[in-house]
Amino acid sequence: MGRGRAKAKQTKVARELKYRNLDTDFSQLQRELHGGAAVPDISGEADSDADESEPYSRYDDSESTAS
Repeated sequence: MGRGRAKAKQTKVARELKYRNLDTDFSQLQRELHGGAAVPDISGEADSDADESEPYSRYDDSESTAS
């Protein structure tokens, strides 16, 4: 029970993808796949010294509030 709504949504998305007119820039895709151009950072922040093992470390304000 309850699968009807999920199936209807999947059908809607599939139909949209099938019939939507896409303007694909194949030269840009080729550059991205072959590493010709760096993918721009969309987050707006260049946090190069962030530790990948602690993704929320930049929100930790314990260092800035130490007195």
